[in-house]
Amino acid sequence: MADNLKAKTINALSWSFLDSAGARGVQFIIGIILARLLIPEQYGLIAMLSIFIAIAQSFIDSGFGSALIQKQDASHLDECSIFFFNIMLGFLAAGMLCLAAPWIASFYRTPVLVPLTRALSLNLIVNSFGIVQSALLSKRIKFKSLMRINLSALVVSGCIGVAAAYRGYGVWSLVAQSVSSTLVRTLLLWLSLSWRPSLLFSFNSLRTMFAFGSKLLFSGLLDQAYNNLLPVVIGKIYSAAELGLYTRAYSFQQLPVATVCDSIGRVTYPVFSTVQEDKPRLKHGVQKALTTLVMLNFPLMLGLAIVAKPLVLLLLTEKWLPCVPYLQLLCGLGLLYPLHVINLNVLMAQGRSDLFFRLEVLKKVLGVTLLALTYRWGISIMIVGQIAGSIICYFLNSYYTGKFLGYSIIEQLRDLSHCLALSTLMAGVVYMMNFVTISHQVLLAILQIASGAILYITLCWVTRLPSFVESLEMIKPRFKQFVAFSDRVQEFLSK
Repeated sequence: MADNLKAKTINALSWSFLDSAGARGVQFIIGIILARLLIPEQYGLIAMLSIFIAIAQSFIDSGFGSALIQKQDASHLDECSIFFFNIMLGFLAAGMLCLAAPWIASFYRTPVLVPLTRALSLNLIVNSFGIVQSALLSKRIKFKSLMRINLSALVVSGCIGVAAAYRGYGVWSLVAQSVSSTLVRTLLLWLSLSWRPSLLFSFNSLRTMFAFGSKLLFSGLLDQAYNNLLPVVIGKIYSAAELGLYTRAYSFQQLPVATVCDSIGRVTYPVFSTVQEDKPRLKHGVQKALTTLVMLNFPLMLGLAIVAKPLVLLLLTEKWLPCVPYLQLLCGLGLLYPLHVINLNVLMAQGRSDLFFRLEVLKKVLGVTLLALTYRWGISIMIVGQIAGSIICYFLNSYYTGKFLGYSIIEQLRDLSHCLALSTLMAGVVYMMNFVTISHQVLLAILQIASGAILYITLCWVTRLPSFVESLEMIKPRFKQFVAFSDRVQEFLSK
């Protein structure tokens, strides 16, 4: 049984990583094309609405999606009850957002936000039809299906967005991209899963799962409000252009950090839930997940901070150059992200959504306080404040992992120190290349990225970093499958 779970986990990690990498890669390419066709102000308009859309979407999910994954004996009645309840919330949230559109436009003093808000509210209704299907695929660890669905939706919606931008629709091309992505994804979820709702509904089913899900609902609302608070402050106090620059910097940072952390984080939650009663085994899994995450994330974040300027010039042109300082600071924030993901997944897998919620309240109070103290000093100082808050929050998140599993923060930091040392050494060497006389920024970026990757892999190999060696062992079967497939293709083409 243990070997079966390990095999399923490795398979899920492979497809989850391909899903995240493929999705983020497609988003990145489409984002570059759109950034060249659009201007920062147009991105800023959509970012102004992010907090309202995100909160409404969290309200629709109500924590029931996570509750469905965590509950090992969920019945068809439970699934149907969640399905119909989410649809009702979807229509309710979309209606409330449409009514609030004039107030949102007045808050930002930007009238065009009224039709934009109402158009984007369609996402809330469409998304509500696919929450159960998405949760069931995650619970069954079928990330291959999720990869195909997400990638297909991104490609179709990306083509629609680029075509609209090319024809001069401006900010509405971003709306078209968002709505079409939601429509395609929901449709494919229905086509790929045999599950269908029956005309069943039970408040008792909702009540039993709401005890767990309600804490995650309120935690999600707090998290979304907090994560989008900084864009609201920037949009209100500064300008849509400044917000557009910050949003573009954030999306650059999220490409590597979300690809790595989301692909592993969303697999670890259902896997941790499966072995929630076996504490030694769970601790071992947490150690492996954490060291693997930082082995990938630390060099990506430090490297991105160093090559930020030539990379922005290469991909986005000079009009986006002012976003470079924001990107470099956000990389510091991205360093800490995987530490939060794994420690919080432990709490969720243990069914302690009550502690999860208390932590979220405490952390958000801290974050808002830091934002209130720093907003007068500019966007860069606000990001520095968020980094300081994230460091403190890591100590809070890891406390319960130490309490439940005996995996204390001291032990975690000791496990992370090897990856941090190798990543810092690599980053220092890459940084020194800035002092070499290379006039062409594109060539500098290519040389820094290539040399950084080669140096880090070499350091991991020479030092026999455990997480690196284990990752190689894990991908060997996949590599052999790829080689065998390539040989078959070559043989077919040669006939």
